[in-house]
Amino acid sequence: MTNIRLKIQYDGTDYSGWQIQPSDKTIEGEITVAIGQIFQREVKLIGASRTDAGVHARGQIANFNIDRNVDVQTLRRGLNAILPHDISIQTAEEVDKDFHSRYNSKGKVYNYFIWNRDYKTPFYSRYSWHYHPPLDIAEINRCALFLKGEKDFSSFRASGCDSSSPIRRIDLFTIKKEDGFIKFVVEGSAFMKQMVRNMVGTLVQVGIGKMKPEQIIEILEARDRRAAGPTAPAQGLVLVSVKY
Repeated sequence: MTNIRLKIQYDGTDYSGWQIQPSDKTIEGEITVAIGQIFQREVKLIGASRTDAGVHARGQIANFNIDRNVDVQTLRRGLNAILPHDISIQTAEEVDKDFHSRYNSKGKVYNYFIWNRDYKTPFYSRYSWHYHPPLDIAEINRCALFLKGEKDFSSFRASGCDSSSPIRRIDLFTIKKEDGFIKFVVEGSAFMKQMVRNMVGTLVQVGIGKMKPEQIIEILEARDRRAAGPTAPAQGLVLVSVKY
């Protein structure tokens, strides 16, 4: 068997997330169909991150096994010829037979973008949350420090999350302003369903002065989703890279 690893970019706006669903258009579904067309057989595609509906990726990783030799450059070109314009295969490579894109992952990096001006922009509306009230970046960064390290993130997991444990480790959480955008950079061992978006939504409450940075400690200790802030919209979130 040949194990093939793909690095994938996609605009998730028009998709019901990564994971295959019976009646909805998904990223995994589109790529699986394209691979099937090339090899004329079904394959099982394994993604590193099951991104939610509307979430984007610049560095999603997926792998599949096929019982034949593969010219990876021909495969990459063939997939890009078949796939819709909003999904792109950046690289294709043969990897060790034991490689598993999800189980071998050591960490992930996400960005979240807020367009923080008092007018909307059609050029970035698919890739950012338009939130116009001014945000205190210094206070948001001070709050984000309390989220770093290994903790119980039950207060930031979505209902219906199937993770066996709420314990996660965040290694980096920074926020800065760039030409009208507020960019959140989050790196951690793994993330639960909507965890990044729930943290961003809560930090925005700090940024507008509705919460003090230290209140995040009480939210973590509550281990209750209702204690945290609202969920930030999907379109601002991007999976940047997966670490191995």
